[in-house]
Amino acid sequence: MTATAAPPTHKIEVENPATGQIVASVDVVGPERIPELVERARAAQPGWEVLGFEARGQLLRRCQKWVIDNSERIIETIVSETGKAWEDAQMAEVSYAASAFGFWAKNAEKYLADERVKTASPFVKGRKLIVRHVPVGVVGVIGPWNYPLTNSFGDCIPAMAAGNAVILKPSEVTPLTALLMGECVRECGIPDGVYQVAPGFGETGGALVDAVDFLMFTGSTATGKKVMERAAKTLTPLALELGGKDPMLVCADADLERAANAAVHYSMQNAGQTCISTERVYVEAPVYDQFVSLVTQKVGELRQGAPRGPGSVDLGAMIHPPQSDIVEAHVRDAVEKGARVAAGGHRSDSNGHFYEPTLLLDVDHSMAAMREETFGPTLPIMKVADADEGVRLSNDSPYGLQASIWTKDAAKGERLARRIEAGAVTVNDAQINYVALELPMGGWKSSGLGSRHGADGIRKYTKKQAIVITRLAPKRDLHMLPYSAKRTKLIARMLKLVYGRGKRD
Repeated sequence: MTATAAPPTHKIEVENPATGQIVASVDVVGPERIPELVERARAAQPGWEVLGFEARGQLLRRCQKWVIDNSERIIETIVSETGKAWEDAQMAEVSYAASAFGFWAKNAEKYLADERVKTASPFVKGRKLIVRHVPVGVVGVIGPWNYPLTNSFGDCIPAMAAGNAVILKPSEVTPLTALLMGECVRECGIPDGVYQVAPGFGETGGALVDAVDFLMFTGSTATGKKVMERAAKTLTPLALELGGKDPMLVCADADLERAANAAVHYSMQNAGQTCISTERVYVEAPVYDQFVSLVTQKVGELRQGAPRGPGSVDLGAMIHPPQSDIVEAHVRDAVEKGARVAAGGHRSDSNGHFYEPTLLLDVDHSMAAMREETFGPTLPIMKVADADEGVRLSNDSPYGLQASIWTKDAAKGERLARRIEAGAVTVNDAQINYVALELPMGGWKSSGLGSRHGADGIRKYTKKQAIVITRLAPKRDLHMLPYSAKRTKLIARMLKLVYGRGKRD
């Protein structure tokens, strides 16, 4: 659900932002068609659920092989609609999808198997207690434009593994990958109606929120609030992965060469258009100059342009051209408030849409570049007196998605990580947690609700059902009507016996 309105042509003209060329024209699924898609999904879902985990897992593993067998075609499709570097599509998208198909095929049953529960209540002793996870039915996914495979279709995989049917509303900027994955699931034998794609604009996303049983949204915090407000009207449960302003804290005892390489990679990869990009760096004063020197050299060596295959560029295009307006405004604001541009700092829209890899120095928290999500190829670096100041400034943010700590002292790194207000923190790494699908990935504060990955990443697509089974019992339990003074006194003695022997202060 975005602010973009559908044009009167009812077509999406897909532009390659690295060249400015139109690469495809896609029919819009308007909001009036969402009930039809949902009805089809509801018809397909029961049969998909009854297949069971093993049979669904076999089909997901076929999809995994399809992704590997068709990896170049998938990469070409992603690059054509995003303008990102070939390697960004390969490592952060195709690799993720292949891993996710196998992971959820293997682990769905483990995470969703019936759970036997022991009770502490004397009134329930002797009974069988079960927690059961039941598919919600029809899941809606609204995906972003920066990762049309990983953060759009990728959320459909655990939803299907749980036994749900899924309708994906990809970003209107990048619908081609979602449609290609429709070919994947069809060829691999997943029944019709289990996965459907609804290319469209904001009103299509809104209609999807109204009609599904659960909604997964990835996007900006501002749009996420609108989605949540709309979902409240129908009490549609949802999960949100929203914005980030992810800090990096470089301690004086860090491996500076590794830290500098990571700072450049994790801020510039995908041209900085990643929710968990490194968006601000705090460096302890004793190593600040050396760290800045290393980063300046490395940023200056980056190659940017239209991708022409493997190894051709390091940074591709700004996928959604209006995002360049935000990047440009943040850099301008920083300079006006005293920051220095040590590299880059310019936008180009002559042949495609690009923003140079940009290094900002002499920054502080009065600047938007240190406070607001930039979502572009910028790296602001700030000197701090010590790690304590770095932690304080890292937490001085409405966001809490991801952070990283850099130090050769692993124990110190862990202590500092525990003080950071973010859903994920890495020590001497960044973003690597995202490929550990066993770990939950979700934001604190304004960075979202719920999580993807791990047990919660699939359980969110289910409803919990508690089952209590009584095998042997008297005709009438002690607490049942009609009441009597004798039984009431007996119950009081039982309560005192069970609960009344606690230690007193």
